[in-house]
Amino acid sequence: MEEKIAQAIKFYLDNEADKVFKDEVEALVRANDETELNDRFYKTLEFGTAGLRGIIAGGTNRMNPLVVKRATQGMADYVRKAFASEAERGDLKVAIAYDCRNYSREFAKAAALIFVANGFTCYLFSDLRTTPELSFAIRQLHCHTGVVITASHNPKQYNGYKAYWSDGAQITPPHDSGIIDAVNTVSTVKEISEAEALKTGRLKLIDKEIDEKFWAMVESKISRTDLIAAMSRNVKIAYTPLHGTGAMHVEKVLGDFGFHVLTVPEQREPDGNFPTASYPNPEEAAALQMGIDFANREGANILMATDPDSDRFACAVRNEKGEMQIITGNQMGVLFADYLALTAQEQNRLPKHGVMIRSIVSSRMIDEVARSYGVRVLECLTGFKWICGEVEKIIRKGDETYMFGFEESYGYNFGEEVRDKDGISASAVCAEMTLYWQQKGLSLFQRLDQLFAKHGVFAEKTVSKTFEGESGLKTMQKMMQTLRQTNVCEIAGCLVEKIRDIKAQCEYSPATPEKTTPIDLPKSDVLQYFLEGGTLLCVRPSGTEPKIKTYILYRSSTRGDVAQEKEKAAVQVQALEKAIAEMMRS
Repeated sequence: MEEKIAQAIKFYLDNEADKVFKDEVEALVRANDETELNDRFYKTLEFGTAGLRGIIAGGTNRMNPLVVKRATQGMADYVRKAFASEAERGDLKVAIAYDCRNYSREFAKAAALIFVANGFTCYLFSDLRTTPELSFAIRQLHCHTGVVITASHNPKQYNGYKAYWSDGAQITPPHDSGIIDAVNTVSTVKEISEAEALKTGRLKLIDKEIDEKFWAMVESKISRTDLIAAMSRNVKIAYTPLHGTGAMHVEKVLGDFGFHVLTVPEQREPDGNFPTASYPNPEEAAALQMGIDFANREGANILMATDPDSDRFACAVRNEKGEMQIITGNQMGVLFADYLALTAQEQNRLPKHGVMIRSIVSSRMIDEVARSYGVRVLECLTGFKWICGEVEKIIRKGDETYMFGFEESYGYNFGEEVRDKDGISASAVCAEMTLYWQQKGLSLFQRLDQLFAKHGVFAEKTVSKTFEGESGLKTMQKMMQTLRQTNVCEIAGCLVEKIRDIKAQCEYSPATPEKTTPIDLPKSDVLQYFLEGGTLLCVRPSGTEPKIKTYILYRSSTRGDVAQEKEKAAVQVQALEKAIAEMMRS
């Protein structure tokens, strides 16, 4: 066993107070399971695109009480320095929420008590709550930071720790690296008992008062109240929270508007073991199958789904054959952008300088749609912390109006009040949008075809490959290195016009790779291949899972017959998928 691993194990066993996790590691030591021990201790969990996220187990590279406590102490130390005057006055505030995952409640309480021990007033939700409500609460309560304990859409063995700043958005540079540095220098974790924390008056349980304000905010996203009042019962909605936190919000908000909502009974109750959805990720078709079956039995017009912490939103609607078909994240982002701009235009409130935001791996179709309404689209790195970071910049600058943000992984944001993905608001806007097009005789897919006819057919596919453990990490690093060292002029018969290396913060033509042009994006391990005709390929290691993701974003070169172009697009996407797989194997 390497000395570094041995030292990490000793540190963990000396400092972990939870007997369950400590006993687990001690059993591995007794069994001399070097492979497992190496995987658990070769590194310390670090903040990625969504804070901490890892498998629940003992070890420095796992989610457990010690890792949570040290992360919290590091955050507390960093926030106290960042807001030194408030710290001196004893005015620091933090909001904490948690979802249905195993150990979420315990991790949240541990974090709350450490913040209180460090002089913070801590607003802790009394029971399970969604990620968008946590972001909302930070802003409502004027907190300096916030935490939600969740692993979002990951499998049941995972949990996580999403960290937020005072603007309600997830932490971005320089704060993320600053917190990591602070965590790495933690020598003592300040703790206090729950009884002592309550006695100080600094541990405050919150629920209904924030819930009601949150519901009112979500309901304010509805623009066609007269239409909904008259016709909402014409839309029959099947809904699944995938055993997560969403039911209390989606049922309340849509019910208030009179929509006929039927929740999948087997998936309604929160359950961190996700008994009917082993991978509760709405990006995966399998996660929605029970909901689709239920929608068919009940004769629903639409299936809606939120992931365990309700920041992601997915749906399926009936196609031209009457079959339930899933709308992709990119397609829904385009439909939302179109509907929001159209509605603002029809109601004479379209901003003169409106802005929408998308990630670098999301469909460029939104650019075309937004442009048709006179709205600008801003591009940023993957992850909603980047999207909502741009929202704050837009507000501060003051010469443009933020309208909408999205990323292809079923993440949508509809305004300033929540600075993260918001699956609850998405459900409300989607219900209104479905009703609007329905009364015009169109399904969401038919409206999408209208947009394809106007702007050209856009198609996409995301391919993920998993690489577990330390060896997997090294494999991913080697693959990205190989791709960077390979100058590609053609992919699947398509000319590569430009390669963008966001890690190197430059772009270049494959014909003249020595001539690079700087790009204005923060460093990130992403490669983008811009092909002739507007097609884009992106390759990036995931920031939340041990995966390399390849994004194929195809654009047709003509605006001919939509059905024909769709067929052509499917063939070309398949060819591109095969070609990029070969590139990554070489």
